[in-house]
Amino acid sequence: MNDFNYPKLHNATWPGIVGKGPDSEPVISFDTMLEKTAAAEFEGIKFDGVDIGLFDPHIDLDMSDDGIKRLADKIAGLNLKIGTLVAPIWSGSAMGTKESRLVFIDAVRKSTEFGQKLRELGVRSNAVVRIDSASNLDEWAKDPVNNSKSIVQTFKEACDVAADFDESLAAEGEICWGGMHSWKAMIETLEAVDRPNMGFQADMAHTLLYLLGYNSPEDRILPDDFNWDDRSALDEGLKKLTKELRPWTIDFHIAQNDGTVFGSGSHDKTGRHCLADDPKGKLDIVNDAAYWLRDENGNLTKAFKHICWDGCMFPNEVMEEQKTWNNILEKMVKVRRAHGWNE
Repeated sequence: MNDFNYPKLHNATWPGIVGKGPDSEPVISFDTMLEKTAAAEFEGIKFDGVDIGLFDPHIDLDMSDDGIKRLADKIAGLNLKIGTLVAPIWSGSAMGTKESRLVFIDAVRKSTEFGQKLRELGVRSNAVVRIDSASNLDEWAKDPVNNSKSIVQTFKEACDVAADFDESLAAEGEICWGGMHSWKAMIETLEAVDRPNMGFQADMAHTLLYLLGYNSPEDRILPDDFNWDDRSALDEGLKKLTKELRPWTIDFHIAQNDGTVFGSGSHDKTGRHCLADDPKGKLDIVNDAAYWLRDENGNLTKAFKHICWDGCMFPNEVMEEQKTWNNILEKMVKVRRAHGWNE
């Protein structure tokens, strides 16, 4: 049995917020998410850290330096590190008005500065901040060419801001965001941005929908008559998808998907996150993680030093049960045993 020490295993805190709220279930507190993460255990192994969304009500992006120090001390006190951060860019839009784009870029500036301070305090283990276009797909589709140009320009400016704080930006591969809604659109955006600190965040649940051409049938990879029982076709589809996107990937989420879309609260429909042991899950998580963690020759890329579980839009009764997080950690450990390394 190989108990490697890399990649580090992280849990996400933002599922306590995403898909929650007045039009759904109550938000799960930041402290509760931390407690469930810190308490999780499988064969004596614990989570190494958390990835954090920098948005209310969990985190005040404008908190003082003393507040950031208290946050760092709280998480370090649970024997956890902080990894990737999520910038709260949704008050603006990467393809919106000049004012809206400035709001977007300012959120990136604050988030990357916040991240630098956490690194200086010794509690943060990487320098990646996640973004999306904060642009509704239907609005983007009204003028794809010009809207894509606006997204690219905003991302360029955001990258330049992030570089001032030695941070990189990871564009989230999720089908609900305009200009990022298909694998081809995502690559076109990344290539056009052309910044050394711009990369891709792959989430196994979301990228599975890229294969099926949801929101972009012309970019479908799997055949129209694809049957989920055809594992060889799924393997070939994953090979093609990851060959294109893996070189851009700087952040990676372990997740499960049942081949459907789902949204809750104010969140648009996107790839459904399923529990690690969901019998309806279409992915072989441990096997399929290899397509992102290893190159075409089977060699580990070691392109990122931690992997994160993302389980947005699970019911509160599921998220508040410790067994849920123990099962998730078990799957994460098995991924690392199959595709890990020592440093």
